[in-house]
Amino acid sequence: MFTRVKKDIQVVFERDPAARSVWEIIATYPGFHAVLMHRVAHWLFIRKRYFLARFTSQFNRWLTGIEIHPGAHIGEGLFIDHGMGVVIGETAELGDNVTLYQGVTLGGTGKEKGKRHPTLGDNVVVSTGAKVLGSIIIGTNVKIGAGSVVLRDVPDNCTVVGVPGKIVVRNGRSIADIDISVVDLQHGQLPDPMGEMILCLQRKIERLEARIEEMEGKNDG
Repeated sequence: MFTRVKKDIQVVFERDPAARSVWEIIATYPGFHAVLMHRVAHWLFIRKRYFLARFTSQFNRWLTGIEIHPGAHIGEGLFIDHGMGVVIGETAELGDNVTLYQGVTLGGTGKEKGKRHPTLGDNVVVSTGAKVLGSIIIGTNVKIGAGSVVLRDVPDNCTVVGVPGKIVVRNGRSIADIDISVVDLQHGQLPDPMGEMILCLQRKIERLEARIEEMEGKNDG
C-alpha cells in the first residue's frame, strides 16, 4: 500500500509543475485524495460490501468534487489534475499512466446493462471538459482534446478533437520515436480541423471572386 501511495505522489511531481512538496500533495491535491479513497471503495465493492463502497465513493465526491464509481477499474499512475466535475462510470477501465483534467466524463450512453463505459489504454490524456461515452476502446498513447465528445473506438497513437470526436493525428511520428514511458501532456497543442476547413473555404471564395472579376473585365472589354 505504501509503495502505491509513494508512486501516486511521484506521479503528481512528474505531471504538475506546480507541485512543490510531498506534504503539499498529501494535504491539498484532490486528485490524489480521490484515487486513495477510490481504492478503498473498490476494495469494498469487489467484496460485495456495496453500501459501504457507495458511501465511500459519495464521501469522496463530496470531499473532492470527483465522482468515481467503486466498480471502476483503475490502473497505476492515474493523475487527475484539479479534478472538479470528473465522473468515472461503474464499468470504466483505465490503464496505467492515464491523465484526466477537470470536467472529464467517462460515461455511458443510456440505460443498457453490462459493459457500458469506456476502456482507456495506457498513457491516455483526456483534456478539460472532454466526454468519452459508451462501451468504446481508447487505445494507448491517445490524446483527446478539450471539449471533445468521443463516441467511437480510437486506435493507438492518435489525437482526437471535435464534436463528435474525429481523429486528426494518427501515427504522426514513427513508433520508434515514441517513448511510451513518457506521458505527453501537450493537450493545448492540437490541430483545429474546423479552422483549417474555414481557411480552405476562404481561399476558394477568393479564387472565385478573382475569376468573376476576370470574366467581368472581359465582358466590359
